[in-house]
Amino acid sequence: MRRTSRITRRAMTSREGLVSALASVCLLVLGATTVRADQPSQVVDALASQVIAVLKDGQLSSDQKRDRIQQIAYTAIDFPTLSKLVLARNYSKFSPPQLAQFEDEFKQHLSMTYGRNVDSYRNEKVDILGERPETRGDVTVQTKILRGGGSQDIAVDYRLRQPDGQWKIIDVIIEGVSLVSNFRSQFQDIVAQGGPDKLLALLKEKNAAGEPLKAPGAD
Repeated sequence: MRRTSRITRRAMTSREGLVSALASVCLLVLGATTVRADQPSQVVDALASQVIAVLKDGQLSSDQKRDRIQQIAYTAIDFPTLSKLVLARNYSKFSPPQLAQFEDEFKQHLSMTYGRNVDSYRNEKVDILGERPETRGDVTVQTKILRGGGSQDIAVDYRLRQPDGQWKIIDVIIEGVSLVSNFRSQFQDIVAQGGPDKLLALLKEKNAAGEPLKAPGAD
């Protein structure tokens, strides 16, 4: 049975802007340790409602909403696995201190890239279409953003893995564009040019300036 949860986004005029606005919520919508669910789709459905509660809280400022959702996201995403996936063959080139620094800078970069559009939103719906089993025991939860008003719906899939008995996000695919694949391609080019130090320096520079690297669904 399809289940829907109301979700909101900033009104955007371009398709790229729309996907960016959706991604800001899609990445951040899955993540509170208080939810216990046996199925990944139940996690998606339940946690969507929790984030919506933050977005609708009129007592919170935009910055407070962004900070709260950011902390939710930090507990939802399996960053050690995500780091391995995006670094791929370059993972072994990073020392343990470099990996720790990368994970921290990448967390900040995702938050900065996708967290800019949570301060203005309109009611929409997320339709959970089902689950698809993947390799390594992963599960992809297939969803669709129902925009209404004759606008084109947006397909957003979440790939989850279950480390230590808890489902966590390891990828988000927006209209067929994978966050992992996109960043992996960029990071491979950067590391090839200057090694781990160049990637770490670039992420730190972009974070300080509030400038994103090119990312799926982000302007």
